[in-house]
Formats: sequence, C-alpha cells, structure tokens
Amino acid sequence: HIEFLRGVGNPVGCKVGPTTTVDYLLELCATLNPSRIPGRLTLISRMGADQVEDRLRPLLRAVTDAGHPVVWACDPMHGNTYTTPNGRKTRHFDDILREVGGFVRAHRAEGTWPGGIHVELTGENVTECVGGSDALSDTDLDNRYETMCDPRLNARQSVDMAFRVAELLREFT
Repeated sequence: HIEFLRGVGNPVGCKVGPTTTVDYLLELCATLNPSRIPGRLTLISRMGADQVEDRLRPLLRAVTDAGHPVVWACDPMHGNTYTTPNGRKTRHFDDILREVGGFVRAHRAEGTWPGGIHVELTGENVTECVGGSDALSDTDLDNRYETMCDPRLNARQSVDMAFRVAELLREFT
C-alpha cells in the first residue's frame, strides 16, 4: 500500500497504532511526503485509551524534530472496540473520551496541534456503544443494535462527546 500511495497526488492518511515505532514512522513520512508538502500527510492515531499518551508522545516529538509537516488526527473508536460475552462488538463512551483526552494532553505536552478527530456516530437512537449520559450497558445493546459494521455513538452520546471535546480543546488553547 505504501508504494502505491507514494505516487498518489492527493493528500493521504495513515493509521498509527500502539506498535508503531519512531523509525518506522519517520520512514513512512519521508516515503509518502518526500517534498514535505504541508497538508499532504495526515497521521491518524488509534492507540487505545490506555496507551495513547505514552505511545503517542515520542512519535509526536520525533516527527516534529524531523521537520515533517503532518496533520495529526485521533481515531478513538477502533482502539477501544471489544466484544461482549454475548458476541456484540461495542465501545465504551468513557474509553472513547479518555483516548481523545490523552491525544489532546500528549499534544499539549509536546507543543504540537491536535488536528482532528474521527468519530463514528449516527443521529439515530441506536444502542451500539455503552456508557454516556444514558448509562447504556451491555444488556442494552440488543434493544437497537443496527450497525452492519462498527458500533456508532447514538445521537445523545454524539452530542455529549461534542461538548466534552470542546471542553478539552478549550483547555488546550
């Protein structure tokens, strides 16, 4: 995939997980954006709530020190997915929020900018992710579990998340 993306003229995004090393990431940046064009490369952090701060900070520092002009985005959904005992794939609202918080804190600590957040959501009253202000639990998932792929925040959880992220970013500036 990387060789193919090297020749693509459009901006590209790459996932950065908890096993990504500094050396690999620097090589990836050099390969995909050798001319160091601002806006060409977005790095999408998906570390999981428990690992994001510790794993992301060295990567932020290395990419910045090497002078690569990247946009950093956070995907707090995929690193926090788990399967319930009855086989439903879900995510906990608090874990999603904790990953966003860790992402923002890591950027604050390294003097870099948190450039975006990817959240899977719907305006419908589904029961696919647990937690949030309605305190949905694993037993609520069967009520309106409608996703064909990945669990999404429902309408209320989405609004809650938007306000919480706004608070995190207000503290950032």
